[in-house]
Amino acid sequence: MTAPATTALIPAKQRPGDRIFSGSALVAGSLILAVLAAVAAFLVLQSVPAVTTDPEDISILRGENLLEYVWPLVFGTLWSATIALILAVPVAIGIALFISHYAPRRLAQGLGYVIDLLAAVPSVVFGLWGGNVLAPAVQPFYTWLEQNFGWFPLFAGPASGTGRTILTASVVLAVMILPIITAICREVFLQTPVLHEEAALALGATRWEMIRMAVLPFGRAGIVSAAMLGLGRALGETMAVAMVLSASGGVTFNLISSSNPSTIAANIALSFPEAYGVNVNVLIATGLILFAITLLVNTIARIVVNRRKDFSGAN
Repeated sequence: MTAPATTALIPAKQRPGDRIFSGSALVAGSLILAVLAAVAAFLVLQSVPAVTTDPEDISILRGENLLEYVWPLVFGTLWSATIALILAVPVAIGIALFISHYAPRRLAQGLGYVIDLLAAVPSVVFGLWGGNVLAPAVQPFYTWLEQNFGWFPLFAGPASGTGRTILTASVVLAVMILPIITAICREVFLQTPVLHEEAALALGATRWEMIRMAVLPFGRAGIVSAAMLGLGRALGETMAVAMVLSASGGVTFNLISSSNPSTIAANIALSFPEAYGVNVNVLIATGLILFAITLLVNTIARIVVNRRKDFSGAN
C-alpha cells in the first residue's frame, strides 16, 4: 500500500499593490508607537529637574513638595471626569437607543447628523457657554440644593455666588463627551443581529424587554469602549474647564461651593504663560502624570472590552 502523495503548497504570488499596502500599514503602525515613545521620553526627561530640584527653589510649588502640589490636581481631574461620565453615559445610551430602535428613519437620520455635528463644536465654544450662560443659570439651583440638601456632604455649601463650580464644569464636560458616546453606542446597537431581536419579539417580549435582553447585552462591550473614550476626552479637556471652573485648590467633594480643585490640563494652560525655569518642568511633570493616567484608563478599558466580547455576527 503506497503512502498518499503530498502536494506541495505553492505560495501565493504577491502583487506590487499588496506589498505596498502591507508595508504602508506596517510603517503607519510603527509610527504611532514611535510617536508615543517620543512623547513619553520627552515628558520623562523634562520632568527630571522637577524631582531633583529642592522644592524651596521652585516658586510654583509654594513651599510644598511635588506630590502635595500634584495630588489636588489629580483629584480634580478624576473627580470632574467621573461626574461627567456619570451624567453623560445614561443620556447617551438613551439617545442612541431612541435613534436606533424608536425614532422614524428620517428623524433618526437627522438626529444622527446633529449628534455628529455636535462633536465638532470647539471646546472654546463650550467654555463660553458654560461660563456665561450655564453658570449664572444654575446658581439659584445650587442655593436651593444647599438649603434643602445641605446635610449631604456633596451639597454642604456654602453655595457659590457665581455658579462656577466643579459641578458646572462637569456638566460642560458631560455635554462635550455626549456626542462621542452616543455615536459609538448608536453604531453598536445597530449591529445587533436582527434574528436576536426578532426571536425576542416572537417569544412575546415588549420592545423594551427585547432591548434589555438582546440589544444591551450585545452592545455591552461597545458601551464600555464608548464610555472610556469619553472619559479620555474628559480627562484631557483644557480650555472649557479653564474658562468655567473657578479653582481655589485643595481637595473637596463639595460640588456647589466656591472652593474647587483644579484639573491638571486646566492648571497647565493657566500657569504655563507665566512659568519660567524649573517651574516649566513642574508643569511638564504634571503633564506626565496626566499622560500616565490616560494610558492606564485606556488599558483598563481594553482589558474590560476583551473580557466581554460578545459580538456574534452581523445582521
